[in-house]
Amino acid sequence: MSNSTRGRFYGVGLGPGDPELITLKAARIIAEADVIAYHAGVNKQSYARRIAADLITADAIEEELRYPVTTGSTDHPGGYAGALAEFYEHSAARMAVHLDAGRTVALLAEGDPLFYGSYMYMHDRLSTRYVTEIIPGLPAFVAATAATATPLVRQTDVLTVLPGTLPEAELARRLADTDGAIVMKLGRTFPAVRRALAASGRLGHALYVERASHEQQRWLPVADVDETSVPYLSLIVVNGDSLNGQRSRTPAEQSPATVPPAIGVAAELVVVGLGPGPDGWLTPEAAATLAEVDHVVGYGPYIARVPQRVGLQRHASGNTVEVDRARFALDLASRGKKVAVVSGGDAGVFGMAAAVFEAAEDARYAHVPITVLPGVSAVQAVAARAGAPIGADFAVVSLSDRLKPWSIIETRLRAIADADLVLAIYNPASRSRPDQIAIARKVLLEHRRSDTVVVIGRDVGRAQESLQITTLGGLDTDTIDMKCLLLVGASTTRVTATGQVWTPRWVK
Repeated sequence: MSNSTRGRFYGVGLGPGDPELITLKAARIIAEADVIAYHAGVNKQSYARRIAADLITADAIEEELRYPVTTGSTDHPGGYAGALAEFYEHSAARMAVHLDAGRTVALLAEGDPLFYGSYMYMHDRLSTRYVTEIIPGLPAFVAATAATATPLVRQTDVLTVLPGTLPEAELARRLADTDGAIVMKLGRTFPAVRRALAASGRLGHALYVERASHEQQRWLPVADVDETSVPYLSLIVVNGDSLNGQRSRTPAEQSPATVPPAIGVAAELVVVGLGPGPDGWLTPEAAATLAEVDHVVGYGPYIARVPQRVGLQRHASGNTVEVDRARFALDLASRGKKVAVVSGGDAGVFGMAAAVFEAAEDARYAHVPITVLPGVSAVQAVAARAGAPIGADFAVVSLSDRLKPWSIIETRLRAIADADLVLAIYNPASRSRPDQIAIARKVLLEHRRSDTVVVIGRDVGRAQESLQITTLGGLDTDTIDMKCLLLVGASTTRVTATGQVWTPRWVK
């Protein structure tokens, strides 16, 4: 059947609930559509239909898509996800019957069709087969901010929209890392959301808005809300930090020239190695330190691994501003703040420890005591997963030439290969230097046999972890990226019958 004989599929945004906030285009599409479809909860009337009721014509065909389950348990063999997937497939098939018959179908969506809405699951199933048009609608948080009549974000404030269904610790971290925030999907999640707001230091500026744009609309401070009476049609507005005068500058924004002079006695600056990833690989000493500091400074993904708590301020920055980040932390410590600089793996192995000492050569920081706490390094993690490949003498090299010329790296590779040491390779490849690992392999093959054992560890310690045992001759360098750490064996390195790699401690 050609598209010219098929009906047109519309995703129609209705706005937050007040019928007067429906756009003119949405109203026209609803009035002209042959079929009006809408979702409905278990044992509930469709809220979307109620919003658009006065626009639906008497001769329109109505299709109610009633969910089999919204929360709780189900006896479906595929569980909750399986029950909903089956529901969406069945609903899409119902819409397809009308579209194949040449009818126009308008699927009503509360708020905006592409913003946390059920329409999207139908869009996934129908938009590739039928001509589809989406009519945007005002999302609920726009009505909520209007209700509170306070600016949400301004100037360089960053806005983050968060579902209240996130794990509490993750929600607290994200709230601490943004300026303004919207938290949706409340109801039963409200107690955890309020605790996350408190832990992130945002509770005092958080406003609860219920039934935005409705006649029953109300709003009040989140701290004053009765958590036993929070409906799903509610959300939380956290106004941007520029409004509250609390926005802290990041290491990239704050230069030493703008920092006030040191006041009083400097506090200790602690450089903490977080390990390669799993919480179980964080040392008790590091965990105890992170539970006591006032500020944590580091590369964004590493900062994300530090649990948020009341009183903790986080300062995340990019991956190539290590010395700026170190100066920022030293500036805080010089003013009496308890500061931790975090680094993945071990902070002393291609981590932040050296950057901190480099920045601390500035005489302004001579009075700041620095302590480095060890962490499990990536080379240790990969080696342990493989067996005991670094059981004898070994060397560690980073292939990144950002801070040293490639000629130096190549000279060191030749020396290590000639010395017959096990070699751990950090930063083997990136988007900007995809070919260096291939060059390194070629250099090593000038000194090592092609059957030299190679271990490739990718994302070790994380859910997507993989470990591959190959040889120097068989190494496919096109598959290597920054998530990998390589261990190139010595001439004595061997593989057991069970696939474990080890290097004898003795040399004949």
